Amino acid sequence: MKRAIISDIHSNLEALEAVLKDIDEQNISEIYCLGDIIGYGANPLECLDIVRERCAVCILGNHDQGAIFDPDGFNGMAEKAIFWTREQLEKPSPKRDDRWDFLNMRPRIYRDSSLSAIFVHGSPRNPLNEYVFPDDVYSPNKLKGVFGLTQTLAFLGHSHVPGIMVEPLSEDEQYNFFSPDEFGMEKLLTPKKKYLINVGSVGQPRDMNPKACYVIVEANGEPEEQEVVVRYRRVQYDIERAQKKIFEIPALENQLAERLSFGR
Repeated sequence: MKRAIISDIHSNLEALEAVLKDIDEQNISEIYCLGDIIGYGANPLECLDIVRERCAVCILGNHDQGAIFDPDGFNGMAEKAIFWTREQLEKPSPKRDDRWDFLNMRPRIYRDSSLSAIFVHGSPRNPLNEYVFPDDVYSPNKLKGVFGLTQTLAFLGHSHVPGIMVEPLSEDEQYNFFSPDEFGMEKLLTPKKKYLINVGSVGQPRDMNPKACYVIVEANGEPEEQEVVVRYRRVQYDIERAQKKIFEIPALENQLAERLSFGR
């Protein structure tokens, strides 16, 4: 089975549509979404409707929760965007109740025994809000706790920085983080190791590459001995169109559009 894993769409319709077009060309069985469908961008309703229709699994992101409740811990720019997003969700529409029901029913974690994997937005330790950054390889105590709750594989988003973190097999070794460019965008995972796999961001990449990012996961064999291949995909989309729509909405700060050009 080949799964596409997407995350952090952030109301960027142009990026989402481009990614789905690419997914449709890859013979994918199912699409999983790791949350943050909304927030930041100009098309929360359209992105939410597409994810509801296309994704077999979708978990809750912190921006999704911020729209339902309160955006605790958000900076001013993100807070303004989520309040505007909430206003769009509250407008009268035949789909309004279905959209709210969908958001309210999202789980914080999804487990897939066939892949010996968990799917979260933030981390296995704090599925909604904990960031796992590349520099965390220098924080072994943090990673020990995160990996301790990971059976074999954990797929996550939240930081918008794609890459794979590997747990050492012994205390003499160090934690390692590898960006997709370092392993040629495709990596065969070793069955006896544990991995944190950040799938990057569809709608707001932050690794200095403005192209939308997602992963394809292909597994063969039984869970304990299966070969798992992770392939990263980068997809060009109409950034200028996405930016123009943000610029035209006073409640969304211009920086949310400008940063799309640089992937940061």
